[in-house]
Amino acid sequence: MTTTVPVQMDMRQPFTHAQAIAGGVSPSSLKGRNFRRIYRGVYVHASVPAHPLVRIRAALLIHPPRAFASHLSAARAYDLPVPSAAEEHVSVFAHADRRRRPCIRNHVAHADTPVGLVHGMRVTVPDQLFIELASLLNLVELVVVGDALVRTERTTPERLRAACAASSDAHVVDARRAAGFVRDKVDSPMESRLRMLIVLAGLPEPMINYKVHYQDGRLRYRFDLSYPDLKLIVEYDGRQHRDDLDQWDSDTDRQDWFDHNGWMRVPVFSRGIYRRPDNTLARVHDALRSRGSKNLPRVLSDDWRPYFPVRA
Repeated sequence: MTTTVPVQMDMRQPFTHAQAIAGGVSPSSLKGRNFRRIYRGVYVHASVPAHPLVRIRAALLIHPPRAFASHLSAARAYDLPVPSAAEEHVSVFAHADRRRRPCIRNHVAHADTPVGLVHGMRVTVPDQLFIELASLLNLVELVVVGDALVRTERTTPERLRAACAASSDAHVVDARRAAGFVRDKVDSPMESRLRMLIVLAGLPEPMINYKVHYQDGRLRYRFDLSYPDLKLIVEYDGRQHRDDLDQWDSDTDRQDWFDHNGWMRVPVFSRGIYRRPDNTLARVHDALRSRGSKNLPRVLSDDWRPYFPVRA
């Protein structure tokens, strides 16, 4: 008599119904409290916390081995700052390889589409991902992603622009425009948004990460966005409370240095990006004018308005 030996499986990772049976898990057990169904025919142990990577792995399990996570799913695999979405995006190389499931969106990729590995999963490579996302994100959101890809050393502004120039993707025109705004050394998504608000309004583009050093060469201060020739800083401040006394002392010393050396600072908080971007632009425009900036527009461009709605 032949005895079937269960196949050893890691229940902390998504698995299919067939893999569960081969691993000695009964169909009735899969319906119990010990397991959680992610998609039809794909499960994970109930103790595994819900996480984007778990859903992406589960979506890939449904497809042939050459399938890969793309678009917003690939962006989440890279831990990029993208809007949340209920769908997982899986790309395949043939129409017959698509799999219909609720909350899974399929794409058919060109045969020469490059694919990489992240966390052991097949995903779109960064430069191609930037182009893919042009079909789902607006200009500012895409620049935020581009800045993040550069910040994490997955690409460079030059490589992004070259990839967009060589692509014939249906949405590459939007990707090319966004790539033209991607910069190096951007520290955060909010810094990207603030810079784009300023630039789309027609104001001069600030310098990124200007550094001030001590006389012995050590770094003293680094300004996210500034106009060094005007001694003007425009700075996103994400701290809503100042309960840290050491931080308070540091801020006070910094402000003393600004005052002593003739620098002006325009702090911007989240409200100035998400609710009253018009006020932020007015403050930056007034500051630039007061510092003697040349050739300022008499009337700001409205190009920022589609991306930064005013909410009183």
